[in-house]
Amino acid sequence: MCLQDRTARRFHWLSEKTQTFVVEPHNAIVGDVKHDNVLDMTSSISEGCRKASVDIAKERPEKIMRMIVPTGSSLQKSLEAWLPKEWNPARSCSMEFLSMPRNINWKTLKAVYEFQPSNYEELLSFKGVGPATVRGLALVAEVIYGEKPSWKDPVKYSFAYGGKDGVPYPVDRKTMDESISML
Repeated sequence: MCLQDRTARRFHWLSEKTQTFVVEPHNAIVGDVKHDNVLDMTSSISEGCRKASVDIAKERPEKIMRMIVPTGSSLQKSLEAWLPKEWNPARSCSMEFLSMPRNINWKTLKAVYEFQPSNYEELLSFKGVGPATVRGLALVAEVIYGEKPSWKDPVKYSFAYGGKDGVPYPVDRKTMDESISML
């Protein structure tokens, strides 16, 4: 999901030997555009970040909230105070690309805490855990525990035939059929 213009990224992945849906489940990913700085929590590089995210989700939501949201009454600074104000491409820290989501579902995190997921797949399959929660947990995992996620876009090929809703343009069935027969 692109936060700037609220558009969804469409891609298709190919896998004939999927053993897990959370650790590199794909042989190839096809998307409309290859991007820089894509949070890829399925990458093997993100293993530590995934484990830390599960551990963080097992913490009391009030503790996580105190780490993220400034309370005013506390003398301790929240994570927001330590995040870069603007992106600087010269720095190698991936925190530049992680921004604290404003819409973490705290009720869902409380339910996850009560459930106590045993792995990342259980965490992701919990109803209500979405992109904002994943980004928020990844940010805490990196800033507090030093577990960096992967920022390499897994898309290997880039093309589009159009969207079924006509956005960005209607599907070109002839070109799509030609590509399918060639593949």
